[in-house]
Amino acid sequence: MAVSPASTALRPDHLDFALRLHAQLTRSDRSGLVWSPYSVACALGLVATGAGGATRDELTALLGSDLRAHLAALDEAVADGPELAASTGLWIRDDLGPRPEFEAALRDHRGSGVYTVDFPGDPDGARRTINEEVATLTRGLISELLPSGTVQDTTRALLVNALWVRLRWQEPFDPKRTSRERFHAPGGTRRVATMHRRGRLGYAETRGWRMVTLPGDHDLALDILLDDDSDAELAPRTLTELRRATSERDVALALPRFDLAHSEHLSGPLGGVGVRTCFTPRADLGGIAEHPLLIDEVVHRARLRVDEEGAEGAAATAVVMRTASFTRDRPVTFTVDRPFTFVLRRREAILFLGRVRDPQEPGSTR
Repeated sequence: MAVSPASTALRPDHLDFALRLHAQLTRSDRSGLVWSPYSVACALGLVATGAGGATRDELTALLGSDLRAHLAALDEAVADGPELAASTGLWIRDDLGPRPEFEAALRDHRGSGVYTVDFPGDPDGARRTINEEVATLTRGLISELLPSGTVQDTTRALLVNALWVRLRWQEPFDPKRTSRERFHAPGGTRRVATMHRRGRLGYAETRGWRMVTLPGDHDLALDILLDDDSDAELAPRTLTELRRATSERDVALALPRFDLAHSEHLSGPLGGVGVRTCFTPRADLGGIAEHPLLIDEVVHRARLRVDEEGAEGAAATAVVMRTASFTRDRPVTFTVDRPFTFVLRRREAILFLGRVRDPQEPGSTR
């Protein structure tokens, strides 16, 4: 007998990983965020199996000590789905083969493979090839995982995970009932296309959070959570308690349609949860290849759209690795994406001083 989505407990180490990294990703002020804990955990988990020393310790502190079981749970999550596709590939220089043990471990996972590419001779061609493979698996939802400049002639290997899934509601929304309703966004209230349905749905509330579960086919489900405090941080305990407390209730649901996309370089957020050594010359990734490697960047893209029929989502993660002996310094990241103070000075005097909270376009240059 099939297990209902509401009764399946999330794996504790996966839940802890997901919400710890999610807390880092939501620190910046943005209009929306979507990312795939599955895809990121797959990529980092496989890298961790080839890591040693402090590199492995930091990754297992985030992902959990039982990497084999965590990865097996991720494989099971994408198994046997008729409208679901996943793959993991190691793209590596043709003169730098992976260690046999790592290749064997990689090939144990769903849709995996090892591919040789000419990073030194044609880095942009390698980038386009990888992007095309990801675009094909994700049905075009992720058309460019790797932006220009991500892959260089110093790149030694990339480990890429990609995911595509389509969820169809067990009971679709009636498009005739969709109407424009008020939505209280941080920037002000506006009207958005909102779907409506009334019926028996999983519902729970605890610790200032409420949750409704929309069941889909093939064990897929979408949980919608509302909190009393817009700045509240979702904790693993809270989500676990909500799932345990879920029971069928008569629910009058009003849910906006949405289409959300996001891209992120994860080295900063990962550093915020303690994963740092792998990005430095002290990295120990000797279990992946004989040549010393470090991670240059972890690139992630995701997209999810929800409408009256269901949901469709795609995500991809690329762990970009280069030689650990390459001496070019990593740049300091300084992204001005929140309110900032400015000082315009000359010699010993401040000519202008101020703070920008909401930048306005300066208009045409004179």
